[in-house]
Amino acid sequence: MIATLRAHRHAFNIAAALICFAMFGYALYAQFQLGLEPCPLCIFQRVAIVCLGIAFALAALVPDRFKVLGWIATVLIGLVAATGAAIAGRHVYIQSLPADKVPACGSPLDYMFDVFPVMEVVRKVLTGSGECAKIDWTFLGVLSMPACVLILILALGIAGILVNRR
Repeated sequence: MIATLRAHRHAFNIAAALICFAMFGYALYAQFQLGLEPCPLCIFQRVAIVCLGIAFALAALVPDRFKVLGWIATVLIGLVAATGAAIAGRHVYIQSLPADKVPACGSPLDYMFDVFPVMEVVRKVLTGSGECAKIDWTFLGVLSMPACVLILILALGIAGILVNRR
């Protein structure tokens, strides 16, 4: 199957990019139509998903004859997917904590960017806060939204690496 996908690398990368952009679109739909306010980790996951979509779009643009650019695109897909999976994994972990172990709620993300340097904001967000533990959406009553993101980003990242490696 991977050999078949590798033969259709261009189409796979376009489809993967569209899946990423559709995931981002659904996140916006959930926020503005369903009224689900994203926590800071959700926003970081959105950034990772959009970056992964861009990485797939760039990989689709690389002709087969440019081996080095193809290798760079593959590494980029792997790095972005790993980063997104780490963020989503952290979110799933925070959601799995018992209520007494959940960190206290933090400041809003826009306020933190106004007050703290970027790396401090990243550190604070990745340590999580109380609003990140809230589960207000599930797929089939089982998987939270961050769990779905984790599964999809891992699947897209692994498939992207296998299909695009030269």
